[in-house]
Amino acid sequence: MSLLSPTAVVAEDEAPLRGELVEQLGKLWPELSIVGEAADGLEALRLLDQHRPDVLFLDIQMPGATGIDVARQVNGRAHVVFVTAYDQYAIAAFDQGAVDYLLKPLAGARLFTAISRLKARLGQAPAQLGGVLEELGTRASVPVPSATRAPLRWINASVGQTLRLITVDEVMFFQSDNKYTRLGLKDGEALIRKPLKELIDELDPEQFWQIHRSTLVNVNSIASVSRDFRGRMQIKLKHGSEMLLVAESCAHLFRQM
Repeated sequence: MSLLSPTAVVAEDEAPLRGELVEQLGKLWPELSIVGEAADGLEALRLLDQHRPDVLFLDIQMPGATGIDVARQVNGRAHVVFVTAYDQYAIAAFDQGAVDYLLKPLAGARLFTAISRLKARLGQAPAQLGGVLEELGTRASVPVPSATRAPLRWINASVGQTLRLITVDEVMFFQSDNKYTRLGLKDGEALIRKPLKELIDELDPEQFWQIHRSTLVNVNSIASVSRDFRGRMQIKLKHGSEMLLVAESCAHLFRQM
């Protein structure tokens, strides 16, 4: 390994996230050579045997073989950065000696910090991950209760013929639309196949309120609440002209406003 030109494999099953991570690495660490990209654990293992990279960016939850399975095969032979949507996985990995972790959705400042730590450790032997892998394996095998599960942070949605990665903060509202759920965005709309009842369980209830059986609204996107000539409560959003109807059973949410 040359410290001036280290190599890495990126293993992430979500193509938009994988592309985003590779792109950000190219900008923040141009000396790093990405020698392989994997969409599942089995492909990651093949690339590891083929390229023997200095650094592994591993999504913990992947089909075929998880990031934990992959890390077991390379334990002590490469520096590992776990990529996860769940804080409890990340904290355990960091506390027990993994080089670092990244939470989804990716944040440029956090990635910069991880890169700085990696650069400082490239001249050292990679961490032994026996303890953290054992704990991560235990945690991954136990379903995370809905009360403690990290809220949904990002969504893969269709915008025309394009698959776009959207953070939930960008979504003004979710609304059932036949077989799809429509996302109202500042710059238009997008569609996902996930039903509203699943989103209710996955989103932060402090941020997204159900105002109708078919609608969730981002409270940060509400400009005002009023009643129309029929006396029905409706919401005006900060962006766009669309008005959202509030069911009478949900009107109590706005009594303090």
